[in-house]
Amino acid sequence: MSDPQPLEEESYDMSGTRLALTLCVTKAREGSEEDMEALEHMFQQLGFESTMKRDPTAKQFQEELDKFQQAMDARTDPISCGFVVLMAHGLEGQLKGEDGEMVNLDDLFAVLNNKNCRALRGKPKVYIVQACRGEHKDPGEVVGGDEVMMITKDNTKTIPTFTDFLHIFSTIEGYISYRHDKKGSFFIQTLVKVFTERKGPILELLTEVTRRMAEEELVQGGKARKVNPEIQSTLRKRLYLQK
Repeated sequence: MSDPQPLEEESYDMSGTRLALTLCVTKAREGSEEDMEALEHMFQQLGFESTMKRDPTAKQFQEELDKFQQAMDARTDPISCGFVVLMAHGLEGQLKGEDGEMVNLDDLFAVLNNKNCRALRGKPKVYIVQACRGEHKDPGEVVGGDEVMMITKDNTKTIPTFTDFLHIFSTIEGYISYRHDKKGSFFIQTLVKVFTERKGPILELLTEVTRRMAEEELVQGGKARKVNPEIQSTLRKRLYLQK
């Protein structure tokens, strides 16, 4: 039996322009401004050109993503990465705009796929979603007797339509997401801290985000709650955000 071959350490080329778009509903979402401030600091440190839009309606969520895609496709300089942050009240698969109407996440995700966005074809596209995905609450479970510490035929090279995506949700399907009215969202604040203080491929950094969130104890209505993010990846290479 032959020895297993080592994994290739290929990574995405991040030498080009990095672009970020944040769409955040602040209405009835105390602590949102703290999240916006933290994200702006993170994007500045990581070398992203960042655009932030407050209080989009459901229609404007779609319109702003479309404009983001069109502006990228119109540029002549190489683009290395697109980073989108979506923050609002939500349900599974949907976000609520400032007007109370809903927009489907799948429609927002589709805007930057390899079919619809030429500039990001084969490039990493990161979506962060800070929103509830249901009403369930996780009280945590016992491990080992101890409480879990809170927390083509013509030789044309082609690429699958849905590769090079990274979707990062603040909570798992069906569960609520936590936001402090003064300190901001538990997920966003933890993610920013890890992304700005640590170096390494993004999936390893997200493992650290999950670990830190799992170790924390959140209290809601006098009851302890647990929460963890969910990470969905079709990345083909290692993604390093640090320069």
